[in-house]
Amino acid sequence: MPKAFVRVGARTLLEHAASRLAPSVRDLVVVAPAAHVAEAQELLSSVTVVAGGPTRQDSVSRGLAVLADDVDLVLVHDAARAFVPSVVVQRVVAALREGADAAIPVVPVTDTIREQVRPGALGTTVDRNRLVAVQTPQGFLKDVLVEAHRRAAPGNACDDASLVEAIGVHVVAVAGSELSFKITRPLDLALARSVAAS
Repeated sequence: MPKAFVRVGARTLLEHAASRLAPSVRDLVVVAPAAHVAEAQELLSSVTVVAGGPTRQDSVSRGLAVLADDVDLVLVHDAARAFVPSVVVQRVVAALREGADAAIPVVPVTDTIREQVRPGALGTTVDRNRLVAVQTPQGFLKDVLVEAHRRAAPGNACDDASLVEAIGVHVVAVAGSELSFKITRPLDLALARSVAAS
């Protein structure tokens, strides 16, 4: 099943993520796989649910297309980061309210990072003091994000911040959180269960 519909405790990751956004968000749009639109709507009856596209980039574009005309700020979030603290969401929104065109949460990289020039062959060690890991929600002025998607080449951009940077928009970093970990592997799911139970 899609990751968003995996249950952690009594709720799905989608429900956990939505609850973390709710205090800071007026309109929540869920972009779900086409075969799971009805399921998402049943879980979150008060939100707008639309079918996603073949890529992340297409899915975000479809979500943007159904926003109300009076929306001025947009947050793009992954259900896989279901336990983002509300304070992180608030930091992103505050950065936009204070004049940023785009803002993303980041955390320092703690591992030693090395380039791999080919399988089994290592290159140089990268200075991790110059690196951060990017999280979500990523926040944007609506007009900026819509324009970035309009001008983007077809494909699957790794995130929306890279799309707005491609049109010359400066992205501001705000403090993220270790609780905004991405649930990707079985060990992440075990951590999610621990967080949900605490």
